[in-house]
Amino acid sequence: MIKKYLIVISLAGMSLAGCATSQVEKDYGNSFQLVKSNQMLNPEAGKNLDPVYGLDGHAALIIMEKYRKSFEIHSAPPIYPMGVTIGQTSMR
Repeated sequence: MIKKYLIVISLAGMSLAGCATSQVEKDYGNSFQLVKSNQMLNPEAGKNLDPVYGLDGHAALIIMEKYRKSFEIHSAPPIYPMGVTIGQTSMR
């Protein structure tokens, strides 16, 4: 009979402990907001409506094409030259 009461009391205690708020829960999201605010160089930059001068359109287009091409998956694996290797195994 005492075992039943101990089981019921322990289950009730565990369920109440699961509903309690933890320190992590109280601090949830603060780390993200802190990192985001620390990475901003100028928080007031959105209020400046002057045009930004930098790369012209053609140069930016070439750079973006090279950047996108760098992520393409090549169909053939790279060919490793057969040579003398000391202390290493061959890639094939």
